[in-house]
Amino acid sequence: MDFQHSAKVEELLATIDTFMVDHVYPIERDHDDWCKHPDNLWKPWPGLEGLKVKAKAAGLWNLFLPHEYGELSPGLSNLEYAPLAERMGRIEWASEIFNCSAPDTGNMEVLAKFGSKEQQGQWLRPLLAGEIRSAYLMTEPQVASSDATNLETSIVRDGDDYVINGRKWWISGMMHPDCKILIIMGKTSFDAPRHEQHSMILVPIETAGVRVVRNQTMLAAMHSPGGEAEVALENVRVPAGNLILGEGRGFEIAQGRLGPGRIHHCMRSIGQAQRSLELMARRADTRVAFGKRLADQSSIRQDIAKSWYEIEMARLLTLKAADAMDRVGNRAAKDYIAAIKCVAPQMAQTVTDRAMQVFGGMGLSDDTPVARFFSLNRFLRLADGPDEVHLSQLGKLKVSEYSKSNAAG
Repeated sequence: MDFQHSAKVEELLATIDTFMVDHVYPIERDHDDWCKHPDNLWKPWPGLEGLKVKAKAAGLWNLFLPHEYGELSPGLSNLEYAPLAERMGRIEWASEIFNCSAPDTGNMEVLAKFGSKEQQGQWLRPLLAGEIRSAYLMTEPQVASSDATNLETSIVRDGDDYVINGRKWWISGMMHPDCKILIIMGKTSFDAPRHEQHSMILVPIETAGVRVVRNQTMLAAMHSPGGEAEVALENVRVPAGNLILGEGRGFEIAQGRLGPGRIHHCMRSIGQAQRSLELMARRADTRVAFGKRLADQSSIRQDIAKSWYEIEMARLLTLKAADAMDRVGNRAAKDYIAAIKCVAPQMAQTVTDRAMQVFGGMGLSDDTPVARFFSLNRFLRLADGPDEVHLSQLGKLKVSEYSKSNAAG
């Protein structure tokens, strides 16, 4: 793996850095204060669309879609996109400015890779243009959804339609006023082999029977305008043509969706950790306690040093995962993908916790972004599968791998 960024990536990094400094960091506080105000619940900050126009004009649009998607892609590999995602992630909501935010990125990849021409024309094109947003409905309240074979939502064929019944929760983006299309995972067969029971289907959000039960707060945060919602699906009827790829293909689609998404999440986590480290170091350099700077305290220096090398280790592992995805594909790179999904959010949570400690009481407030970064990365340790599931699968994989190598001498 080449540790030197290509000239193309260096140019994009410079453009993103300039864009963030000129347009995004200056309005970060205004954006956050506006979104937290009760009168603005479930409304996007008014200045966001103007920033999207500027991002498009700067050539910073849809950078996430890998080069294998042809004309739909800007031509970057996963390895090339990874450092760009890190820079965007330094503000937790900034990726949306560049049309590179979850859950839309994963849903666009599903439609680009598995969608029919009709599905792509109706839903992928407006998503790529940033005209609409989307949600992905997988997790369910009644069952441990970390084992997706437990899902109980039914997708039943009825003539030329499918009828969907079930309940979903922790659905990111569902409350956003621009959310127009849902990708729902459920069972088209309860009798087929375990990994051939599930399917995915497209459901316009205005379809009769789709009902938001409530918004769920995440560590007491509303996360407006997208939110996290509990959703009831009550006799939701859509045309059979809305099924993606075919019956029983849900697990295949899910694996194609989640691999790249985990890279994106991890690099954004690294961006948040890196920014927290920088803020922590500046605070330590200027804050005086007991007659000397915090930066002169050995324990603070150690925290800064540990944070630096932990970020570097997580960054290198994530880049290695991205490189493996490019070279051998998502399935063959599953050990690296599982590893980074555990390493990066945990590392970011640790670094942001140290930064909060250096800031003292200020670190618990919204006067800096570190408390938000801490809560977001705690959330990410459960999103897209909890740490325990990834560690269990990774351990099983390595036992099998090394047992075979020992048997071979």
